[in-house]
Order: sequence, then C-alpha cells, then structure tokens
Amino acid sequence: MSYEAAVHAQAIELCRLSLEMTAASGSGHPTSAMSISHIVTSLMFSAMRWSPDYPSYPSSDRLVLSEGHAVPAVYAAMATLGVVVGKDDDRHKLTVEELNGLRDWHSVLDGHPNPMEGVDFFDAATGSLGQGLSAAAGIAKAARIDGSDRRVYCIVGDGEAREGQVAEALDFIVDHQLSNVCTIFNCNAYGQADRVSGQQSPEVLTHKLQAFGFEVISIDGHAPAQIKDALDRFIAVSGDENTKPVAIVARTVKGWGAPSMQGGGWHGKPATGEALQKAVNELGERRIELTSTLSGTDEFTIQPPAEAPAKAPNDAELPPLSHAMREMDMEHVLQSGKFATRRAYGVALRALGKINPDVVVLDADVSNSTFAETFAKDASLADRFVECKIAEQNMVSVGVGMSAAGKIPFCSTFAKFMNRAYDQIEMGMNSGANIKLVGSHCGITLASDGPSQMSLPDVAWFRSFATMTDHNGNPGCYILQPADAYAAYALTGVMAEYESMCYMRTIRAETELLYSDDHVFNLGGFETLAQGRDVVLAASGIMVHEGNKAVELLDKAGVSATLLDMYSIPFDNDKLLDIVAQNGGFVVSLEDNYGGGLGSAIADALMESGDGFELAQMHVTRIPKSAKTADEMLQMCGLTAQDIVNRVMELLGVPA
Repeated sequence: MSYEAAVHAQAIELCRLSLEMTAASGSGHPTSAMSISHIVTSLMFSAMRWSPDYPSYPSSDRLVLSEGHAVPAVYAAMATLGVVVGKDDDRHKLTVEELNGLRDWHSVLDGHPNPMEGVDFFDAATGSLGQGLSAAAGIAKAARIDGSDRRVYCIVGDGEAREGQVAEALDFIVDHQLSNVCTIFNCNAYGQADRVSGQQSPEVLTHKLQAFGFEVISIDGHAPAQIKDALDRFIAVSGDENTKPVAIVARTVKGWGAPSMQGGGWHGKPATGEALQKAVNELGERRIELTSTLSGTDEFTIQPPAEAPAKAPNDAELPPLSHAMREMDMEHVLQSGKFATRRAYGVALRALGKINPDVVVLDADVSNSTFAETFAKDASLADRFVECKIAEQNMVSVGVGMSAAGKIPFCSTFAKFMNRAYDQIEMGMNSGANIKLVGSHCGITLASDGPSQMSLPDVAWFRSFATMTDHNGNPGCYILQPADAYAAYALTGVMAEYESMCYMRTIRAETELLYSDDHVFNLGGFETLAQGRDVVLAASGIMVHEGNKAVELLDKAGVSATLLDMYSIPFDNDKLLDIVAQNGGFVVSLEDNYGGGLGSAIADALMESGDGFELAQMHVTRIPKSAKTADEMLQMCGLTAQDIVNRVMELLGVPA
C-alpha cells in the first residue's frame, strides 16, 4: 500500500472535478484549486479530526480557506466524502453530481466559501483576501479559552500574503501563543494579473515568518510525504503553548497536473471544449505516472473529533446598573447625576461576564479609553479578555472566528478606528457572525482631538445594513446610540441576548443621566422624553441632550416640542409616524455625524408613508477642526440648542 500514491490519486480527482465544475459554471478558479489539491487531500482525508456527517461539530478540527477563490478543491473533497450540506429540512450529503451547480442561484455552492448558504463545513465567509487567518486565530483562541485541543488549519495564498491583515494575524498568533493554528502558505507564484512580487516568494516568506517567531517548514506542496511530515510536526506541538507556532510554506504549481493550464493567463478562467478535454487527459496521464503502486485497498481514515462537552443553558439576567455599580463600590458616581456611556459599557461587560461564560471581550490597545478594561481587570474574567493591539481589522476577524466557535464577542475601539475594518465587518455579516461592535469617542464632541479622531460617516455606513435583512430575516445590523449611562448599560445587555450583529456608539464625555434602572430598552425602540404638539425633535446620542435644551428654549418662544431619543436604527416606523402626525407633521432630526444616518432613516419612513410630512435634517455638514470644548464644536458645526431653535422656527414658518 502506498500512502503517496493514494494522495496523488485523490488529488488528481479533485483537480478533475474542479475543472469540470468550473466549466459547467462558466466561471471560477480551477487552476488555484489545483494548486492546493494535495494539501486539501492530506487535510480532509487524513490529518483533520472531523466528521463529514457533522461538519460543524463543536470539537472538530477546522479548515479556514482564506484563499477563498480556490474553493472548488474543497467542494470536490466534500462531494467525494459525502459531507452533509444544506439548510433545515434539506440537509443531505453533497454528491459529485451537485458540483456542476457551482455558483447557481439555488445551489449551496457559492463562488467563495459561505457558511450561511448551507455549507457549515466553513466557519467564515472568505474571498475578500487577507482575512481568513485572523478568523482561524479567533477559532483557536476560543479553543484555548475552552480548554479544547481542536486544531485549526488555514490556507493562505502567496499573493494574498501581501495584505497587511495577514501580518496582523501572524503577530496575534505569536502574541497569544496559538500553536494550535497551522498556517499554510500556498506559494503557486501567480496572482491575477501577473506573477506575485518577489516579496511573497517562498524564500522571503520563510524569512519573514521566522522573524515573526514561527517554526517554518518549507515543502513541495505536491509531495505527499513532505506534506504529511509537516502536518505531523504541527500536530505534535499543537498542544504546547510554550512552543513556536508552525507555519508551512508550500511551493505549488497553479494548474498542477495539466501543463496546458499552467503559467499566467488562467486565473479565474475555466477551461472549456478542447482545452478542458486536453487538461483532463493530462491529468489522466499524471495519474498513471504517479499511482502505479496504488492498491485497490488503499484508503484514507478520517479521525473522528472528540466528544464535545454539553453546554449548560444560561438564563441569568443582567442586574440593574445601580446593583452592578454597588458591587464595584461605585454607586456614588450615579448619585453625581453624570456618567459617561463608555464607562457604563465597561460596567455592563463586567456584569455580563459574570453571568454568561460565552461573553468574550476584544480590544485594540484602547481598553482604558473604551473601558473594556473594566472586564479585563476582573481576575475571574481576565482569561476571556483578548488584547488585539493596534490592528482593528484583525480584531474584527478574530471576533468572527470566536463567534463561529460559539462565543459572544464584544469588539471595542475608537469609533473612528472601527472604520478601518469595514470590509471585515461586512464579511462577518456574510458569515452570520454573532458579533458586537462598540465604537467609543464618537462624533464631533470629541472636540480638541480633531477630525482625525472623530468618527463621522460611521452611522451612515452601518445604517446601510439596516436597510436589508440578514440570513435570518432580521435587520443586517442594529445601530445603537445611547444618550446616557442607563441606556448604554441596558443596551449592552440587549446586544448580548441578540444573536446577530450590532454596532453601538459611546461618548467620551460625562453626560447627564436621563433614565433609571426601571427603563426598558429594546432593539428597534425609541423613547419619548418630552411630549409636545408642534414639532418633533428626533435626536440620537449626545444630541439628545442638546435637544433637551432646545425644548426649553422653544417652550419659552411658545413652541411645544416633542423630544424623541432615537437610540436605535432601525426603529418602529409606524410609532414614529403616529407621533409626527400628532405634531403637525413636522420633524427635525439631530445627529452629531455626517448625513445618511438617522435623518435619512426618518426620511425613508416619511416617504414610504406617503403623507405630507416635513423633515429638516441637522447633522455635521463640514469637515470639523479641533476646538477646546464640546460646546465650541457644536457651535462650529451649527448644532447648538439655539441652532436647533432657529431651524425649527424656519421649518414652522415662525419668525425667529
């Protein structure tokens, strides 16, 4: 019996199926798939401990294909093994015949890995290059927290290695001693337009990885014995946190097995007609050459995963803010009447950590500003705090991986820096990640730090996801903007209970308390703080306080205003429309960010109603600069209480 011959035979079969499924689809990346055929065979048919019948079993080893466009090789292996795919009542073993449905609308086989479309062998949607290794690191970190010995394999392309996030992930793996991650670089020498840079050559990658702190094993990625030896070495050290993590640099051939499809010009280009037949014939010749010692009894044995421990149900409720503050000997702070929403977020994290073992907290070197440190400084919770340093893209993707491993990750940084991870956030949404994003120091009231530290387009960007639904039919993302500490605390708890993505903005300044422990906050809700009859002031976050001042000024001018705390987007449209109708059809939106956020959401609701409502949007309309105080910033951007009064008078046609 020859192990090498068996691997070659199966790899050649994966190559053939990759060629045929991409030809049937009319699109795809067969040559990239062929370059990883031996690695995928060695992993899925031998090295990994998993079950094709239960591909997402909690304790099984995982494969993250960061080089997502090479997915036909994995689909081919899944069909050969009969891996269970599909959703709900349509769960079934994937067949070879189904491969020809690659990229079809009604097929589970998306063009890139997509767990939410019925292939839960994958943990994260990949294909936006550079993100998979971070997700793999998140899965591995969760395993370490759980005391699980599961191993995580990640295949990264050589051209993809140029992405900065890959370096962030490598740093993270070394920082956190994640020897349970095996990073495999597929060095096939070609990108899309041309050969990869010499900076991504196997030799240079090897030196870089060694400098990062990895044990690097350089192999021929089409030599079964070398692949096996490298994987065996990783397996041998994967449980030792005091050893260097293993990285494998595999020299491969794009279009391996079919010389007519090698070299440049074949990226993302399926072979058809005579070209397809020629490539298949070449694979047949390669099979004869490499499998002459193959016995009819040769086969692989997949090792089953360890039994996953039972997960206890968690019905504990978040205690009231005053109770949590009392436990921290901080109740006197509430008595002052002011408390920053970012600090309330930290208190909520600590309280959540006490009652929910699945809550984990990630931060990007600003935990003393976001107040995620409140969680980290509790000795009983410290092992569930994950310091990601100044690498927000990696942090979000690590959170996606931890979500796939059953955790509830809260990822916090300055709201401005969250912008750097917009692509990673969207890929997390595509993955169905149960991830919570919290941006502190939001809006213009940051004042003296200036616009480089102010997040101003974030509400509009996240709000775009509130206009669509996720895979479960819920809003793609809830945007939460608490106006006081009670709201921030309660909404953090609501986020933890909700199984999908949320984004919350918190404020640096100490803000006046508006609510109490008795108030209930819900996703999609809003609160009426003042009841009027002439106009609605619909405000979010810090602007609720400015709106409160404006209500008093308007009252002195003889105008009765309703003040709404629009802490959630999306919100209850019908309820809002009823209130606007009761106020003469006039509404002014107030937000401390660029347009496209709350005001646009209200405009959409008013337009869809078809009624004759009038809306004035007040938001930041210029690039701000530094100022000494928040009041100066509001004045600079025309968002003071007096500015609101003037706008209301203009809307109502009343002389100022």
